[in-house]
Amino acid sequence: MQPDEIAILAFAKQGGLLPAIVQHAQTGQVLMLGYMNREALDKTLTSGQVTFYSRSRECLWTKGETSGHVLDLVGIESDCDHDTLLVQALPHGPTCHLGRPSCFPDPPENFLATLDALVKDRAIAAPADSYTGKLFAAGVRRIAQKVGEEGVETALAAVAQDDDALLGEAADLIYHLLVLLRARGLGLADAVAVLAQRHAGKP
Repeated sequence: MQPDEIAILAFAKQGGLLPAIVQHAQTGQVLMLGYMNREALDKTLTSGQVTFYSRSRECLWTKGETSGHVLDLVGIESDCDHDTLLVQALPHGPTCHLGRPSCFPDPPENFLATLDALVKDRAIAAPADSYTGKLFAAGVRRIAQKVGEEGVETALAAVAQDDDALLGEAADLIYHLLVLLRARGLGLADAVAVLAQRHAGKP
C-alpha cells in the first residue's frame, strides 16, 4: 500500500478504526476479521506481520505474538469507499484460537491451491509413508511418466467411459501434474500466471 493510498483511508469515518478482512494469499480463504487504526496499519506495513487494534484492551496486538501463529503480510488494499481493508497474508499455523485455519467454521476456499500447498509441504518433508513423498523420492522422470499415463487414461475415459470415470482420471491427472510442477521447483500459481498473461494478451 502506497502513501497516497494510505492518505485517503477514511479512518475518521469510523472513530479511527477500519475493519480489516484477512484472506489467505494463496487459497483465497477468509481467515478472520480485525480492526486497524493508523498505528496498527503502519506497524503491519513496516514489520511485515499483521497487527490490529484491540477494542477491548485498547492497544495494538500482533496476531500470533503469544501463540507464534503469525500472519505474514503479502498485501493490503482498500475498498471503493476507502473504509475497509482487505489484507492478503500467509498464516503460520491456525488463525483461530480454537485451532481452526479460519475463525469462520466453513469458509469457501480454492481447494486446488490448498492441495498445491500440501504437495509443496510433502516435497520438503518427503515422508516415506506418503504416496506423494514416494513420488518425489522416485524423481522427475517417474513423476513425468505418471503424468503421461494419467493423461492417456483421462483421454481414453473421455471417449469410452462414463462421467464418473472421466472425473476420476481427470482428478488423478491434476494431482500428478501438481507433483510434477513441484518436482521442478514450480507451483500451481506459476502455471496460472502463464494463463493469466495469455488471457491478458487477447482482445
